[in-house]
Amino acid sequence: MSDTQTTLAAIAAEAGVSQPTVSKVLNGRPDVAPATRERVEQLLLRAGYVRRRRPSTGAETPRILGIDLALPLIVGPWATEIVRGVETAARGHGAVVSLFELGEHNEHADSWLESAITRSPAAALLVFTTLSPQRQRRLRARGIPCVLIDPAADEIEELPSVGSSNFQGGRTAARHLIDLGHERIGVIGGPTEQLACRARVAGFKDVMGTSGVPIDPTLFGSAPMSVEGGYEQALRLLSLEPRPSAIFASSDLQALGVYRAAVSLGLAIPGDLSVVGYDGLPVCDWVSPELTSVAQPLAEMTAQAVDLALDLASGKRSNHTHVDLTVRLQVRRSTSPPGPSS
Repeated sequence: MSDTQTTLAAIAAEAGVSQPTVSKVLNGRPDVAPATRERVEQLLLRAGYVRRRRPSTGAETPRILGIDLALPLIVGPWATEIVRGVETAARGHGAVVSLFELGEHNEHADSWLESAITRSPAAALLVFTTLSPQRQRRLRARGIPCVLIDPAADEIEELPSVGSSNFQGGRTAARHLIDLGHERIGVIGGPTEQLACRARVAGFKDVMGTSGVPIDPTLFGSAPMSVEGGYEQALRLLSLEPRPSAIFASSDLQALGVYRAAVSLGLAIPGDLSVVGYDGLPVCDWVSPELTSVAQPLAEMTAQAVDLALDLASGKRSNHTHVDLTVRLQVRRSTSPPGPSS
């Protein structure tokens, strides 16, 4: 009996299952009970056993290098920029990208995971979402490295990630508005469970505190990262007395909602209301007035994530598995000093 067979037999005995069941887990077969699969995968990992990809021979058709790209929702300009960036970077490696939608609340994550285990892509990229420790273990057991892009939370098992300096981005937006003379500033955060959204608001508050600008809790709110979310929250902020002279939104789409609310109330941008968005999407140049925004280096983020994922897939190890890239403020025509009525 070979060493591999001995290992599998020992794992089967310890797990209380048959050796064919262990083989099914290794081969990604779906006909294994979830609890049994979890128990076997933990034993396989503990034994240091991961599925090894079979080397191709000259007589075989060359294996296509595949990358899974999974996002919560594949809608809107932000998702479009992420997909475009990953596609461009993958093409440079001769890789093919498979696109998956996990759902706003990660409700399709298990369907994607089962598909990935069956297909065995070279690597997986997860965008603005989380991955439970159990799912992480299953990917590792199959030898599929996973890299997070713009991670949504502090991952328990420290998956490699590529993001941007969200805290610094919030600070940059606050400094710009305060330097213009704004003191009563509304802030629209994103979903509070999202790490990036919390960091942007925290950075903004940090500058307000050190600048002596009062932090009024009524001027802070959270909303979905959408035009509708920004619109609803802006209507609330602009109904306050006195109303804010500026609003910082945690995404460009939210900022477009602020534009819509300002128009509905007859307010001019930037004369009556300055607006700063976040992401630096192409849409910032398409609206009137053009939107001042904290720009994330999305193309660089996606390129580095693809490089890191494929390095890990080839067995390389990097000392830089958690990268936060620098953001920059793109000043356009949506901000100015407070008007006389502010």
